[in-house]
Amino acid sequence: MRNLKLKIADYNIRFETSARGPDLAVAKRFLTSFSNGSKYDINIKVHRGEYNPDTNAIKVFHAPFVEEIDGKLVQNNPNFWSVWQYNSDLYLKTIFPLSAVGKKAVLKLSLAQKEWNLWIDTDEKEVDPFEYPLDGLILYYLTVINNDIMIHASGVSNDGEGYLFTGISGKGKSTIANLWEAYGAKVIHDDRLIIRKEGGSYRMYNTPVYDNDYPLDAPLSKIFAIEHGSENSMIPLKEAASVSQIMANCIQHTWDTRIVGNLLASVSEMCRTIPVYKLQFRPGRGVIDYILNKDEHS
Repeated sequence: MRNLKLKIADYNIRFETSARGPDLAVAKRFLTSFSNGSKYDINIKVHRGEYNPDTNAIKVFHAPFVEEIDGKLVQNNPNFWSVWQYNSDLYLKTIFPLSAVGKKAVLKLSLAQKEWNLWIDTDEKEVDPFEYPLDGLILYYLTVINNDIMIHASGVSNDGEGYLFTGISGKGKSTIANLWEAYGAKVIHDDRLIIRKEGGSYRMYNTPVYDNDYPLDAPLSKIFAIEHGSENSMIPLKEAASVSQIMANCIQHTWDTRIVGNLLASVSEMCRTIPVYKLQFRPGRGVIDYILNKDEHS
């Protein structure tokens, strides 16, 4: 395939291979995100071979490869991906730690332009331009461009209401998503969501992580910062506390104060519009009844 287009979180992402570039293919988890039409939010031209950023580029951010093993975060490779900057150009350099074939890539982009370039250094005839970690990196910088929010959270839709549950690993995002699913609600996702403002309201979108993912979205009605507790309780958070809780769980590259400032502004505006609660819960159907009962009396 010489070009393809995906629609994820209502972003239209187009990939096209250069004249001597590789054929393109994507993983199973993206197959339900294929889209038609000529409209795109970003166009990424894919090249084969090694590419070196401008010699004056400066490394502004670095991320090691970290895995969760038996509930603990373990750094397996200090050289994972990094961000380099020269004037208005950004260069995202990465390896592919989950690939059986050693390869690396450089994504060159500008936050002010819709045309990006991706070089993948490999002998493979066919490449996945959205292979991990390129998928998350591309989606993240799309949220930056559009002043949207990418967050570690689970989201559910029930009877026209959209609930988002956010917290660090181990706080119960997947647990509470499974409880809602058993109740009959639609789970938007249990790991990573994108929140976008549409007019005066907000909508949450899933991002493909698992092979059985397909595009889902729902209006956002309430946000819960969650943790396990001995009993079910929810406390409304005032704006400063709610912004602090949400920012702590947002996916963000903190190398640019302007990007951080724009995210803070987006989160602050959302927290003025959407009620945010601190939720302690006991795993079980009771927490769902508790939330719905609170809704009825609010």
